[in-house]
Amino acid sequence: MNRYPSLALLTCLALSFFTACGPSQPEATTPPSPPNSPTRPRIALVMKSLANEFFLTMENGAKAHQKTNASPYDLLANGIKDELDVTRQIDMVEQMIAQRVDAIVLAPADSKALVASCKKAQDAGIVVVNIDNKLDAAVLAEKKTQIPFVGPNNRIGARKVGDFLASKLQPGDPVAVIEGAPNAFNGQQRRQGFVDAFDAAKLRIVSSQSGYWETDKANQVAAAVLSEHPEIKAFACANDSMALGAVAALRAAGKAGQVLVVGFDNISAAHSMIQEGRMLATADQHADQIAVFGIEYALQLLATRAAPADRETPVDLITPTP
Repeated sequence: MNRYPSLALLTCLALSFFTACGPSQPEATTPPSPPNSPTRPRIALVMKSLANEFFLTMENGAKAHQKTNASPYDLLANGIKDELDVTRQIDMVEQMIAQRVDAIVLAPADSKALVASCKKAQDAGIVVVNIDNKLDAAVLAEKKTQIPFVGPNNRIGARKVGDFLASKLQPGDPVAVIEGAPNAFNGQQRRQGFVDAFDAAKLRIVSSQSGYWETDKANQVAAAVLSEHPEIKAFACANDSMALGAVAALRAAGKAGQVLVVGFDNISAAHSMIQEGRMLATADQHADQIAVFGIEYALQLLATRAAPADRETPVDLITPTP
């Protein structure tokens, strides 16, 4: 063994001497770390496509929350480029498991395919909170796991939009639904909410097809429906990106302002169109807060280790302001 003290040790001894002899230092103001954790918890936010303004708003809301609450937790936020790239999103969750984050807040691109990775994360001791698009109940039961859903009731939100649309139409009027991705529970629920409203108003649904959440695909669907059903009175779209595609199809067909269009999400472009009269209504599920709701619940579960439970968040009808 080396009989001489190292330079690092001598430095530490000198610093200790001067600290003890010098003036007293103020106490640290950093809040204590969570129980059983030597550092601040790391929360991973895994979203769908950041090309969709809704999820970009979600990410910005989460980052703003973390910035104002920097001491309690660290945030790792990411999202897939393509709304339908389920494999890439699974890879992101697997990466977060490998990095041993404390919690994952997930907006799944597929309600069934992400369950296995979420179960793997739970088995690794990671808290998982599901936001935006609810994981499939049957697959969760099959995996013998419970994952709390924090988000709006999409069926109720779409029913509000559908009822408002129906109030502008007459019984028997033909309408079309442009659905979200068929593998997404929130897309299924929004379609059902529209159908609930249209059935109650005795409207006639002449088409119900998927636009896979995307503007271009919804534009193609709307153009085909307009060609096949030129008498169409309205399009009910499961998100605002698809509503923008329907509006563009109407403009191209020379029917702008003649056919009503509603959406879901209240992205800025849709909000502007509603005020301008190019769209009738949308639903606001408060994109800037959905991830925050999930993050706050994840922090609560990390602190208490309580049994997880679903939490419903607000969804509001947005119509033109007087």
